[in-house]
Amino acid sequence: MDSVLKAWGRLTNRSPVLAFVDWCLRGIGQVMFQDNPLTGAIFLAAIAWGSIAAGAPAVLIGGVVAVVAATLAALWLRVDGAALRSGLFGYNAVLVGLALPTFLPAGRLLWLYVLLGAVVSVVATRATAEAGKPFAVAALTFPFVLVTWLMLLASHGFSAVSAPLAVEPAVLPIAESNPLDAIAFLGAVLKSISQVFLKASFVAAILFVIGLAVNSVAAALFAVAGAIVAVAFAHLFGAESELVTGGLFGFSPVLTAVALGTVFYRPSGRVALYALVGTLFTVVAQAATNAALAPIGIPSLTAPFVLTTWLFLLPRQSFETGKG
Repeated sequence: MDSVLKAWGRLTNRSPVLAFVDWCLRGIGQVMFQDNPLTGAIFLAAIAWGSIAAGAPAVLIGGVVAVVAATLAALWLRVDGAALRSGLFGYNAVLVGLALPTFLPAGRLLWLYVLLGAVVSVVATRATAEAGKPFAVAALTFPFVLVTWLMLLASHGFSAVSAPLAVEPAVLPIAESNPLDAIAFLGAVLKSISQVFLKASFVAAILFVIGLAVNSVAAALFAVAGAIVAVAFAHLFGAESELVTGGLFGFSPVLTAVALGTVFYRPSGRVALYALVGTLFTVVAQAATNAALAPIGIPSLTAPFVLTTWLFLLPRQSFETGKG
């Protein structure tokens, strides 16, 4: 694997076009914190499979258009070169590009909407990173959440891109939780992983895990463990079975598990336990944001992951130094 990446690196050093492709692929990989073009390529294959299998190729196109537009915008805005090359200005855009065609009807003006969202995600990423510096917290997917929420809400005022959203404005009723057999549980775990990229696909989920393992076996393990914990916890507390089996209670906890367990803290038994607590609380945050956002009819996206991970990162310095 290292030899493949080294060969690819030599090619990108000689070709500006391939270098640009490399940055875009890393941007896709960075959705799950992986700075690896091969991981990004496998993730892109998973997105393609999930989109085409669901009869929604526009979602795949939206993701590709968005990451290309954002990377170009980042070049134009002269952002930090190392961050650009690592894909840190592409991952929020990818998610914006996947989300807008998922929730809004296809049409020519939708692509202008996607382009605008992708470019603004670069500005929002930089702004969030600057705002988070005093607190030593990363932007995470907050720029994606903010930009997508605003654009989905604005669509109610724009007839050219208006459509009913995934969550109808209403107060969420408490639904009964049906028993989960082993097959349903496994399906819920896999869909929890694939829903990070707004996909409900078993094949896509397996590809995402493979993509993670290519760069970090620990990240792949924490992603799977996070999904298992989230599904079990949500079901234990009686979350609506359709949401659980659809992976809609698990995708934010998957991101929290990877972030806390492998990215922002040095892996250890203590960190694994800390990540477990954060993962469990992300399920609670998911239920809370679902209830809070239901009256205005917009999806929670990855807001539960962002809120919980920020909460668990803010005391990082005192935990690592033993102070406080």
